Amino acid sequence: MRILILGGTVFLSAAVAAESIARGHDVTCIARGESGVVPGGARLLMANRSSGVTAYVEADGDWDAVVDVAWEPSFVRDALSILADRVDHWTYVSSCSVYANQGSGRLDEGANVVSPLDAGSSASMETYGQSKVACENLCSAALSSRLHICRPGLIGGPGDPSDRSGYWPARLARHRDDDVLVPNDADAPTQTIDVRDLANWIVTAAESKVTGTMNAVGEQRTLGDVIATAQEVAEHRGTLVPADEDWLLDHGVSGWSGAESLPLWIPRISGFDIFAQRSAARALSNGLSLRPTQETLAATLDFERLSGVGRDRRAGLSPDNEQALLSEWLATKR
Repeated sequence: MRILILGGTVFLSAAVAAESIARGHDVTCIARGESGVVPGGARLLMANRSSGVTAYVEADGDWDAVVDVAWEPSFVRDALSILADRVDHWTYVSSCSVYANQGSGRLDEGANVVSPLDAGSSASMETYGQSKVACENLCSAALSSRLHICRPGLIGGPGDPSDRSGYWPARLARHRDDDVLVPNDADAPTQTIDVRDLANWIVTAAESKVTGTMNAVGEQRTLGDVIATAQEVAEHRGTLVPADEDWLLDHGVSGWSGAESLPLWIPRISGFDIFAQRSAARALSNGLSLRPTQETLAATLDFERLSGVGRDRRAGLSPDNEQALLSEWLATKR
């Protein structure tokens, strides 16, 4: 197959390019070439998509498949205007952030989505879900029956640039006899899909011309189970110290992601009760395959060790802050 990836140098798009090459496909990537390199064997067309339709002038000829991960509607609109008539199958990688209600309701693809971003408005992280809906609508209008809309949830595994999925195995491996601060919410839901499983499925869907809208999400696991598995993978011998949600939030610890957070933890107060419980039934029936959590965490820990388990992170508690929090929390228990 002749595959065009709009991206190809970072995390998911790079994994899609690598998997496509491993299967013997002819792969071309359009990217600025500033965020990384394309996998060996791929052809890079250096272009900035913010330049408009000129970014695609070298992508000549017909394509068996196109994969686009963008969330800026103007990027998607321009790509479609040049490429839509020359492609057999198009995968648009959207997000489960498009769903309007993350607190209750349907877990499958029939759940209502947010309103699309208004034409002419600038995409931002605050309008991420709306931007993805606008991109979905543009693809649907241009491609109809040739379109696969893939809606991932949290994507993790080796190379995760957000540092969320690597925090627990890295933290537990950093000092294996340490006490480690965890949320007192072992039953909190989590749902992470390994980037390699997602990439594999995107390529399989393109090969099989799978179409329609499908959630591409990982197995539902509790936070306690994920941390226990990470503890096993890291051979951690210390004690997990659970602290109450209100206390953590009052002391500046956030859930989910970012600096001074406890990654993957969704505080109950957030109201995101079904955020990590989406159904992947349709994708699983169309070829999605999920590897065991232990395998994902082991590979993630290998990556973290290469990167340095003590490095500064984009997500998670800093060592000094964690120790201060542990001391203060344990003092309240005496």
